Amino acid sequence: MTFSRKSFLKHTAAASIAYAAPLTLFPFALDKSNKSRIPKTRRFSMSLNPYMIGVQPGITQQALNTIAVKYEFESVAVMAQDLARYSDEELIRLTEDMKEKNIVWGMCSLPVEYRKDAATYKKGLSQLPALAKMLQKSGAIRMMTWIMSNHEELNYLQNFRQTAIRLREVAGILNQYSIRLGLEYVGPKSIWGANKFPFIHTMAETKEMIAAIGQPNTGIHLDTAHWFTAGETISDLLTLTNKEVVGCHLDDAVKGIGWQDQPGYQRELPAATGVIDTKGFLNALVAIGYDGPVEAEPFNEVLNDMDDELAIKTTADSMKKAFALIDL
Repeated sequence: MTFSRKSFLKHTAAASIAYAAPLTLFPFALDKSNKSRIPKTRRFSMSLNPYMIGVQPGITQQALNTIAVKYEFESVAVMAQDLARYSDEELIRLTEDMKEKNIVWGMCSLPVEYRKDAATYKKGLSQLPALAKMLQKSGAIRMMTWIMSNHEELNYLQNFRQTAIRLREVAGILNQYSIRLGLEYVGPKSIWGANKFPFIHTMAETKEMIAAIGQPNTGIHLDTAHWFTAGETISDLLTLTNKEVVGCHLDDAVKGIGWQDQPGYQRELPAATGVIDTKGFLNALVAIGYDGPVEAEPFNEVLNDMDDELAIKTTADSMKKAFALIDL
């Protein structure tokens, strides 16, 4: 079946939830089943996040799960707005369906806007417990957010204090529901140098923020582009443990531009240009035993302009090419 941008949402009806329900809701682990799609040479999964590759907003979880299986993805991003409409019984059937398909949960984006004014932050925070409870029931236990690497009003220390206080509250709520929070630093100089006050844009600074937050469920969300543009190395990755890494984005850099001058919002699909050491990066994830999702985030106009299914297939092909670089 071919999915167009208009027909994608309609596919949900053909993949409706019609499976026998167990008695309880429970999370399921990545490598428990012998039928797992994930080879034993690695523990992390090839994950599909439609919003990172230009797929139209509003895709349902069922439609996403179905097409993810078609193109051999091993995990899927959490469509939180869609799941929020599910009853407990529907969540049960969905998770059973995912087990049948041998796919697991990837990342969920933090819905709390902590970077803006206090009123906006407090409103988002008040809505977080209900979402966290639903995610816990479904077994989706990984959430991420990014740290904007500049500010027009707050200097580094002021921004650090505000961010630590707010994310401590966020992580505290998530911890009550056994949900991990990953923080993604933004590495390109074109972004951290674009405003009056630069802010966190390296792994080392992110570790300092995590320490200041002081919640056991908080870690790093890696991104190859940010790792590359921060001038970091494989050795930096090997300082991390599986417990410290919550999620990961995989992409490549623009050819012909040095790491210091890479554009902030223009990237390529994984292993497309060879500018970033994708092989070394992925082998480092294997070495530290990382067991979470790895999803593409290319910020690529050509990909964004493709029909939904072609964009998904192209992304899958690119991810498989990258994963094939892993040493067996």
